[in-house]
Amino acid sequence: MTSLKNDTFIKALLKQPVARTPVWMMRQAGRYLPEYRKIREQAGSFMNLCTHPELAAEVTLQPLRRFDFDAAILFSDILTIPDAMGLGLHFTESEGPKFLHPVRSAADIDKLPIPDPEMELRYVIDAVRLIRTTLAGQVPLIGFSGSPWTLATYMVEGGSSKSFRQVKGLMYEQPKLMHGLLAKLAQSVALYLNAQIRAGAQAVMVFDTWGGMLNSEDYLEFSLSYARQVKDQLISAMNGQKIPSILFTKGGGQWLEAMADTGYEALGLDWQTDVGLARARVGAKVALQGNMDPIALYAPPHVIQEKVTAILDKYGTGSGHVFNLGHGILPDVDPEHVKVMVDAVHDYRHAR
Repeated sequence: MTSLKNDTFIKALLKQPVARTPVWMMRQAGRYLPEYRKIREQAGSFMNLCTHPELAAEVTLQPLRRFDFDAAILFSDILTIPDAMGLGLHFTESEGPKFLHPVRSAADIDKLPIPDPEMELRYVIDAVRLIRTTLAGQVPLIGFSGSPWTLATYMVEGGSSKSFRQVKGLMYEQPKLMHGLLAKLAQSVALYLNAQIRAGAQAVMVFDTWGGMLNSEDYLEFSLSYARQVKDQLISAMNGQKIPSILFTKGGGQWLEAMADTGYEALGLDWQTDVGLARARVGAKVALQGNMDPIALYAPPHVIQEKVTAILDKYGTGSGHVFNLGHGILPDVDPEHVKVMVDAVHDYRHAR
């Protein structure tokens, strides 16, 4: 099907037969690895890591040297698009991402440019090219972006938020403005992901981190509809090979049926959603990815193995499942516990 040495991840997303369940991990390139912390210190800042393709490539490849993951995911950040729009992204150790220029008015939205990925985001696209070349077909490379709604939350709030007062206020008080911002972001996200695909990404994922803080009506109108717009614009195949896409909404378990109707080949599940029930609800329409609680990686090895087995048992027979955490790995997890999880997935014996 592909020139990949290990194509189980792609096949599972396309619901094709696989010999074993593939596994990768959100934030698998990151702070839980001592080699990452070393290169992060050398780089001087998180953004230096992201904006230098050689460093981003090295960080992307680090976990593959330790663990038998079935996919690599580009090391970058979901906020690269707003940064390229000129909002002044910076990171603080205690507060996370911040923007110098939050988007709060019609004038703010009107002046937002739609970034050219080969210009303003060239460092990301160059990293994709370098990673794909260096992987040499070992495993597929996943590209990604934040969803339009999630990007908008950071842009309007000016950073992280607990109440989402600013972005919800704009949504309720001036819905036309919010729709204008989201439409611009949907176009930007699609251009960005398509550039990653052209550069070598073999699958893409849209992270809707904050969709779950909306009620059902608002989620469908302000989050999911724009995720669908992104999907409608995505390149579906490259060089004769299908490029599957994954939509992940944290806290989105109640909307799986609607999510499955958007055209994405797979849905990511957080740890609060039962994978067996999810499969029963969406049927054969989409593949599923997930969904072990990240906190379970602090447990003793035998407990991790039990949790892996329980999830695989719940999914049941047949292809269409990619094992993952229900959200990103936390920075102080013992890397040896990651190995226990990966090995448990691969050692699981079930008629697929």
